[in-house]
Amino acid sequence: MRPGRQALPFAEQGEGPLVLLLHGWPESWYSWRHQFEPLAAAGYRVVAPDQRGYARSEQPADVTAYTMLHLVGDVIALIRELGEERAILVGHDMGAPVAWVTAMLRPDVVRGVAGLSVPPVLPTGLVPPSITRTLYGERFYQIYFQQPGVVDAEFAKDIASSFRRVLYGASGDNPRAQQPRPWVIPEGMTPLDTMPEPPALPAWLTEDDIRAYAEDFALHGADAFTGAFNWYRNIERNHELLTAFQGRGIDVPALYVVGDRDMVTALRGPGGVRADVGEVAPRLHAQVTLSGCGHWTQQERPAEVNAALLDFFAHIDTGATR
Repeated sequence: MRPGRQALPFAEQGEGPLVLLLHGWPESWYSWRHQFEPLAAAGYRVVAPDQRGYARSEQPADVTAYTMLHLVGDVIALIRELGEERAILVGHDMGAPVAWVTAMLRPDVVRGVAGLSVPPVLPTGLVPPSITRTLYGERFYQIYFQQPGVVDAEFAKDIASSFRRVLYGASGDNPRAQQPRPWVIPEGMTPLDTMPEPPALPAWLTEDDIRAYAEDFALHGADAFTGAFNWYRNIERNHELLTAFQGRGIDVPALYVVGDRDMVTALRGPGGVRADVGEVAPRLHAQVTLSGCGHWTQQERPAEVNAALLDFFAHIDTGATR
């Protein structure tokens, strides 16, 4: 992999049609470490950036610099910076809304779009706090994240521990991963209090992996997670900015992959998630559900995810050599 040199640093491998991998919260390009070699070997140019505010990327101080329009703009700018006109987008967790909304707004640039974990909720990418507050209460994690400086400090106090807790806590290996009301924070507790240090890391996660994440986030010191949390602090604003696109769908080939132990599945129910995807993305190639998999889809089940992606790519007219 070759590191890029720009405001959004990226890792790159392979030659051929461009595949852009968009990580989620609270991760970095490193979450795609198992995808580079297989996708590149299949004839694709694979690029995974650190998205705005995460890890080694620039972290604007203004909270309003993290709207969905900024994030979609970053994707389009990166594609152009790479000398390409179009790309296949693959997004996980918070990267999935960026991929879905980019496909909605710029189908001329997106050959196809795959979302891991988070289904398309258009036109904004995510349900706004004004609704989730009613559904899940004031202690829902996305509401908790709205507090500037509070949760930022909690997560930055011990960055490695925060990653260890979150990555295990939302994984399929955690017996409590899929609860009826996941990530609703009990009164008097913080998000990290609900995710104790694991007795041992699962097989797919190593201390070297934790270190890779922690070292890059530590570059921002006490603001290590502030850029990442600022994405959540713009969800309501995104709802206002993108209202004009209400009713638009996704007109390009699409794929959805989710674990049956993912918190998203628990929040909305597997039936609801499946039905919504087909309505929003009529050119849906497939929906893949991974047994025993939690929230960290491409890290927990890399072989299955790679197979699903390559099967999807094969149905897109990219001209890739196989």
